[in-house]
Amino acid sequence: MGGAVRRLIRRYVRAVAFRGWPAEAVEFFHGLEADNSKAYWQRNKTFYNDMVRGPMEELLAELAPEHGPGKIFRPYRDMRFSKDKSPYKTNIAALVGDWGYVSLSREGLSAGAGTVHMGPDQLERFRHAVDDARSGPALDALLRTIRAAGHDWAPHDPLKTAPRGYAKDHPRIEILRGRGIIMWHQWPPAAWLGTKQARARIVEVLKDSQPLKAWLGDHAGPSTDVS
Repeated sequence: MGGAVRRLIRRYVRAVAFRGWPAEAVEFFHGLEADNSKAYWQRNKTFYNDMVRGPMEELLAELAPEHGPGKIFRPYRDMRFSKDKSPYKTNIAALVGDWGYVSLSREGLSAGAGTVHMGPDQLERFRHAVDDARSGPALDALLRTIRAAGHDWAPHDPLKTAPRGYAKDHPRIEILRGRGIIMWHQWPPAAWLGTKQARARIVEVLKDSQPLKAWLGDHAGPSTDVS
């Protein structure tokens, strides 16, 4: 990435405040998809740390007081059980507290929230509430509001058919088939990614996810299964 990038890095030497990601951060992932190798990674590791991971760390620090501490996922892929032996993930992703997430890749910025690893007891309570004549339609209304706000939602890791004990033509079968539920918003790369507007958009998604979080807290709750 040469001298121009080194000058860019010096110009972006971070104080504390999150100021978004430069366009070159997205270009980094374009390059990584084209050359997913240790050589490419080593050549650009300083850039990654300063201009990709650095802004993510700053963002999580700013979000922590309201949303809880964040955690950045490792950039290395688990290749043990995969036919794809590419060593590096082509995005940087992080958890925001116990509910939200943020991801940056060549496709742009994504933010969302949800639950993806329900314990057996949680999943049973979740499905019972989705089936219920009062809490089920209330969830439907929440999900319509999420889509009306421009976000997406989906069941996580859905079964191919209805879970045992539920009709295949259930009015909320799409939700019932899920082993969790997530909502998100994806934005393509644009100039605002390099500004504080990136944080504002993420915060808006997290805010819009709170009614879903409350519904899950009321009806699925935490897992108490220790088996």
